[in-house]
Amino acid sequence: MDKAKRSAVIRGAAEQLAAQYNASELPMYGDALRQPSRQAIIDIIRMFQKLLFPVYYGEKHLLKLPPEQYGALLMERIFDDLAGQIALTMPETKEHRRRAEEITADLLSALPEIQRALQSDLSAFFDGDPAAHNREEVVLSYPGFFAIFVYRIAHELYVRDVAMIPRIMTEYAHSHTGIDINPGATIGAHFFIDHGTGIVVGETSVIGNDVKIYQGVTLGAFSPVGMRSVPGERRHPKVGDNVTIYAGSTLLGGATEIGDNVVIGANAFLTSSVESNTTVSIKKPEMRFRGQPQPEKDT
Repeated sequence: MDKAKRSAVIRGAAEQLAAQYNASELPMYGDALRQPSRQAIIDIIRMFQKLLFPVYYGEKHLLKLPPEQYGALLMERIFDDLAGQIALTMPETKEHRRRAEEITADLLSALPEIQRALQSDLSAFFDGDPAAHNREEVVLSYPGFFAIFVYRIAHELYVRDVAMIPRIMTEYAHSHTGIDINPGATIGAHFFIDHGTGIVVGETSVIGNDVKIYQGVTLGAFSPVGMRSVPGERRHPKVGDNVTIYAGSTLLGGATEIGDNVVIGANAFLTSSVESNTTVSIKKPEMRFRGQPQPEKDT
């Protein structure tokens, strides 16, 4: 291709892109937007791992410090980095910078409770999976545990109305585990995700204590055209305490409530509530043999 033709192709495409920049509802061109850095958020997640599970993720030379100094050092790093990223989600004012620092301080104050919750989750994973040889294996290798680890941090930011960052965190976990937990979901203690791939937990889902969920489970919402979130309205199911939901089950709608001590069998599809102390299962499938006569049913 000669230079003149190449230049014409480039100019034509550039003019069309410029027109689309101007017509887009999404900001596309002009001054750089104030927005958090995805890579910086990922780095902060890694620092939280070092802080909450230091012997597994911490830097060896720092682990020689007394534990109080180690924790304080990492929290200083997290404070600066996270407060800076939160500030980028707000207009650039001193007041918003102070607000970003207050939110970060609140999160750091909540870390002991987050760690206790994760210890409870860790016990649920180890006690619930006979294939887990030890708790160390769960911490280092189980995708479900990593997904709930990220969720418990992201949720604290979500409930403090931090924009974008909670979702960046949980979508990072989603991309690595195949487990999609919206940071807005409310999840109780001793939560166990077995296998995990394909699990979806929607934004307004409520999950009680001692709940076990297997791969392919969806806690979803009905999705009519144009539906938007209504503040205070639950669009996703509520699950009680001591519930097991087996693989491939789908629960839809904010009016769907699952009582305590319920077992939901594999591949169930629920759009209505289930009373406590109930087992739900689909009808046993019938085998059909191609090219062979079907056996007569007993009358």
